[in-house]
Amino acid sequence: MADIKVWNGYSNFSIGQTPFGFYDTDLQFSVEADKVSKFCATRLGFPLMDVELQSGSFYACFEEAVTTYGNEVFQYKIRENYLSFEGISKGETINGKIVNPSLQKIVSIAENYGTEAMVGGTTDRYKGHLNLTASVQDYDLDAWAQEQGITGSIEVRKVFYEAPPAIQRYFDPYAGTGTGVQSLMDAFDFGAFSPGINFMLMPISYDVGLLQAIEFNDQIRRSHYSFEIVNNKLRIFPKPTEPKRLFFEYYKKSEKYGNVLEESTDPSGQVTNVGEVPYENPIYTDINSVGRDWIYRYTLALSKEVLAYVRGKYQTVPVPGSEATLNQADLLTDARSEKEALLTQLREMLEQSSREVQLERKAREGDFLKRTLSDVPWTIYVG
Repeated sequence: MADIKVWNGYSNFSIGQTPFGFYDTDLQFSVEADKVSKFCATRLGFPLMDVELQSGSFYACFEEAVTTYGNEVFQYKIRENYLSFEGISKGETINGKIVNPSLQKIVSIAENYGTEAMVGGTTDRYKGHLNLTASVQDYDLDAWAQEQGITGSIEVRKVFYEAPPAIQRYFDPYAGTGTGVQSLMDAFDFGAFSPGINFMLMPISYDVGLLQAIEFNDQIRRSHYSFEIVNNKLRIFPKPTEPKRLFFEYYKKSEKYGNVLEESTDPSGQVTNVGEVPYENPIYTDINSVGRDWIYRYTLALSKEVLAYVRGKYQTVPVPGSEATLNQADLLTDARSEKEALLTQLREMLEQSSREVQLERKAREGDFLKRTLSDVPWTIYVG
């Protein structure tokens, strides 16, 4: 124990005395390194007690505390804004920059729903047709895909099995009789979309009612067209009575599921995960007094932990006429609990500053303000 060097109360920080040198050139860090060393040594009992640490130990703890603080802050920022970060260039640091939330990634995610809903998306939709054979009811669409040279199978999304639209079977007894019905419809720009129906311009509900009557007639009095598809095995109802073509729309599975990966368009690379978001170590000079106070206390907890490990090598030390028991266990317990409490405090503070919590707080403030103003008596104006 007598050979162990102890803190002598003095230090003189210079570049190169920290393990990584992250902040050695930062003026404020170099100025406060010696002050923090003195603060930690004093809190550990110096000068009344020997502190079995040197200035380099305090410097290392100070550097680790600043790095831990920066990592916690930046991890929170990454969690808060990762959808806005993914895909940006990682060639330029974003330290000290305001993050404007972007909807671009949300729109990209929504495009996948567009693919499933067949209203857009990122996958091309193709159209194909089957040559139906009389009296043949079952057809293998995977076999059809192989014949077309498609690898990886297909995903059928729509089969055009419906009967011809009712509007095509809409008979107008007045059309072509010289009553001028069709020219009247043309005058209202309806001629290209709906046949002339009467010698009078009827409400649109009249046309709809007649179309529904035709469709209900097909459903009730005639065999209805339908299909069943299981594992790309298509069954047609009713059984075809003559050769026909059946059209359908499909996705190529190789394209649909291959769109999961997106190639980078940035020569310097794009952010693809949380570990690539271009945050660097914080600038100590820019950290405010609240953050520095947390760093001082975390440095003390780290120093206490290091001191506990040093004293753990020696359970007792000789003193004149007796032996002294060192407090390694107490130091280690206190250091670990203090570190955990400080990290919890910092994380809770960061969570309270999140965008979601701030908006909730503003909403509550607005409600309270309305309640307060509602109790203010209204002035009665007397003219």
